[in-house]
Amino acid sequence: MEQRGGWPGRSPWIRAAVGRLPRDRFAPDLLWHWDGAAYVPVNRAVDPARWVELLYADPDAAATTQVIDGLPTSSLSCQAVVVDMLDSLLLEPGHRVLELGTGTGWNAALLAERVGADRVTTVETDPTAAKTARVRLRDHAPGVRARVGDGSLGAPTTAPYDRVIATYAVDRVPWAWVAQTRPGGHVVLPWGRLGHVALTVADDGRSAVGWVQGLAQFMPDRNAAAAAPDFAAVRGAGGPEHERPWGRDLAPLRDDWDLRFAVRIALPELHVTVAADDDGLNAWLHDDASWAVIAANGDGTTTAHQGGTRRLADELDRAWGAWHATGSPSRYDFGLTVEEHRQYAWAQDPATGPRWP
Repeated sequence: MEQRGGWPGRSPWIRAAVGRLPRDRFAPDLLWHWDGAAYVPVNRAVDPARWVELLYADPDAAATTQVIDGLPTSSLSCQAVVVDMLDSLLLEPGHRVLELGTGTGWNAALLAERVGADRVTTVETDPTAAKTARVRLRDHAPGVRARVGDGSLGAPTTAPYDRVIATYAVDRVPWAWVAQTRPGGHVVLPWGRLGHVALTVADDGRSAVGWVQGLAQFMPDRNAAAAAPDFAAVRGAGGPEHERPWGRDLAPLRDDWDLRFAVRIALPELHVTVAADDDGLNAWLHDDASWAVIAANGDGTTTAHQGGTRRLADELDRAWGAWHATGSPSRYDFGLTVEEHRQYAWAQDPATGPRWP
């Protein structure tokens, strides 16, 4: 973190807090490693060197702490993003803080280092995780109020809060998070599958507005709708219903995170995978009911094959063109406005810029 300039200069308390509360104090004895085919356990007692490597090898790597039915459901978030989100919170001593998603308890303990343990409330939906986190918080941040419940409801009995922070990703910001925050307070959360945002609650408490702060991939809300089926399930055995030439180079769709973020904003339900084969780059697109394959033909041309109720390649092409037409804004040029009955993303200016529901 020091070598890459990863400690935020405006929040020196974060480095001091991480130094006092390193993440190994909150990590379970069992971590999980993806071996290319499945998640396999790494036991601290059996292979301590590998356990430490999973925990500390990379500031940009999360450490998976729970796997259910073969899928990761909880993690110790990567240190770089934890630090970035704490910095975005603009936390001051004495603030009352609500955290959604206790996990291992590490983030709540870091919050307590800044504001005092009695000023922190944290909510965890998983009773087993909450029980383990309580033990760690009792040892390292006694006084933190750790509760079991649905994070989307916030914690109204100890509201209002000066700051609210979520450690899991949502596609739609629960209004309770805004309603339980004081006017002028901040709400920081991982939004969608690509970024985290910092919202400021309006003086009248009727809305919250803020900019994208950086990339962040967090575990999704467990109470959200089930994940979309994979590409093979959506496509099925049938052939394409529509084909057309594709004229764009697919490399930016693979490599340009600003473009990928813009596509996510414009087509939030779209899943995109880009990979190369002997013929060149190819892309696979799908939602719940439609699919497209943008396939290199090996002769320098590319064809879009589409099926289902939507023409996803056409929609991607239009969103890509619209992004260029607005000056190819970066992810940091996007933001979010949240009101009680509607919320929308925008680019460049919250009042006058283009917006997407």
